[in-house]
Amino acid sequence: MGIPLTGTSVNPARSLSPAVFLGGEALSQVWLFIAAPLVGAAIAAIVHRGWFSNDED
Repeated sequence: MGIPLTGTSVNPARSLSPAVFLGGEALSQVWLFIAAPLVGAAIAAIVHRGWFSNDED
């Protein structure tokens, strides 16, 4: 769905590899492919700890 609108690829590796070789503006825009999964994992860990915490106090 996003490809026709933004021109981004669905596969992060497909976006990261050309950006590394092109550098410049392409590399400055690819940070989201690295940051978004890390932020998503952190949010999932916080939700998991809150949802499945053992309250044995």
